[in-house]
Amino acid sequence: MAAGHSVDPAGWRVILDEAMRRVAGRFVRAEPRATAGQFVAGLLSEAERKTCWSLAERAGHGDPQAMQRLLRTAVWDADAVRDDLREWLIEQLGHPDAVLVTDETGFLKKGVCSVGVQRQYTGTAGRIENSQVAVFLAYVTPAGRAMIDRRLYLPETTWCDQPDRLAAAGVPDDVEFATKPALARQMIAAALDAGVPFAWVTGDEVYGADPALRDNLEHRGIGYVLAVGCDRRVHVNDGRTLIRVDDLAERIPTAEWQLHSCGPGAKGPRDYLWAWITTATQPGEHRWLLIRRNRTTGELAFYLCWSPRPVPLHTLVTVAGSRWSIEELFQTGKGQVGL
Repeated sequence: MAAGHSVDPAGWRVILDEAMRRVAGRFVRAEPRATAGQFVAGLLSEAERKTCWSLAERAGHGDPQAMQRLLRTAVWDADAVRDDLREWLIEQLGHPDAVLVTDETGFLKKGVCSVGVQRQYTGTAGRIENSQVAVFLAYVTPAGRAMIDRRLYLPETTWCDQPDRLAAAGVPDDVEFATKPALARQMIAAALDAGVPFAWVTGDEVYGADPALRDNLEHRGIGYVLAVGCDRRVHVNDGRTLIRVDDLAERIPTAEWQLHSCGPGAKGPRDYLWAWITTATQPGEHRWLLIRRNRTTGELAFYLCWSPRPVPLHTLVTVAGSRWSIEELFQTGKGQVGL
């Protein structure tokens, strides 16, 4: 987990000590409990390479066996640890208007034995590579941001349809194929069931294209700002007209575009031009198409939006801008702790 600001080494030590205190009961034996603390301390260190060998050396071990056992055969409940840390996070950052951000990222791999590995597209490399892909859920509030859940994506043909391969890799018998949006739905439902406070969900086109995700959020009263492709069709004029969103964007008068920042970036505020059009088809419905236009290139991005209550344009813009948080968390996680 990573907060939305830098932490000095002494601060990391305090955070690590508290985290390990929270999850200590999830380790039946003292040895893996101690090794887990050493493992995480190594990940948070300034060590350039973070392998079981290097982490073992840093912890004063003569060989990497303890670190390897922790990851391979030690008995501890990773999901229970996640729940403990999520509960602690909410104590620190919980906010009723928080945003959940869902996105996937890839982990480049060699060989064919790692669970879920195959040649597939990953944004990590920007091309098709041998990799694992996982879907993550980030929690974003004004006080900070952190990852709160994850699901490994198992390809259907090369993994889920091959029970012998699943068994050899130690995949539990009850794991079935799920699309990336379905994995996101599982994590959002788990957060709701755990009492995590949030009001919004956002994600890219992979998730915006999933009607089940939008239906589930509306059913549970959670607003969303989900990206969609330029060929998406929406209803306007009280449902009387069905039109492509890129065609609709061309008809928006210049005066209707509004300048808003969707949050701070590495080079200052991320200022874009924004327009919104109601797509409600029933009285009292709060549904919009949100359009973002780059002031320099003119590039457009489109979002389907829904809320259980009326909200101003700036709220939708802020939620849309929250999606960059998970990209920053991926970068931090991979660069700082070697995910």
